[in-house]
Amino acid sequence: MKISTQPTTQTLYDQDYYLWLRTTINQLRTGKFSEVDLENLLEELETMGKSEKRAIESLLTKLLVHLLKLKCWDSERERNQGHWLGEIRTFRRQITKSLKDSPSLKPYILEIFDECYQDARKEASDRSQLPIDIFPLIPIASLEQILDDWLPIEKKER
Repeated sequence: MKISTQPTTQTLYDQDYYLWLRTTINQLRTGKFSEVDLENLLEELETMGKSEKRAIESLLTKLLVHLLKLKCWDSERERNQGHWLGEIRTFRRQITKSLKDSPSLKPYILEIFDECYQDARKEASDRSQLPIDIFPLIPIASLEQILDDWLPIEKKER
């Protein structure tokens, strides 16, 4: 009896993730579906979907934090406005790219908008050391405005 030194596909996932991934891709491309480690493949696909959602949530919260700081943190606005505006542009661009790559996430971003806004209020308060009441309880703009070029300051202040 010959003992195989090659790891099985099932254990390959735990032993060498990258090799498992390459093997699985090859099995799918060559139509060897019965050899595919479905359990781990499904787990990976589910994780990918969750990661996309978490990334959108994180980017939206960061965008809102910077918009809130720009609107409400008067004593730091002049010194930090350039940095905040750059971050706002970056977060908007990243969200736009994510939604372009995965348009089915558009309903999700609507679903999480209010929760992200409340999280952003808390984070902006923590970072600025300003009372949370300084940051409006109701979102400072619509989601469409938040994702567009809208800013919470007058043009003359920019």
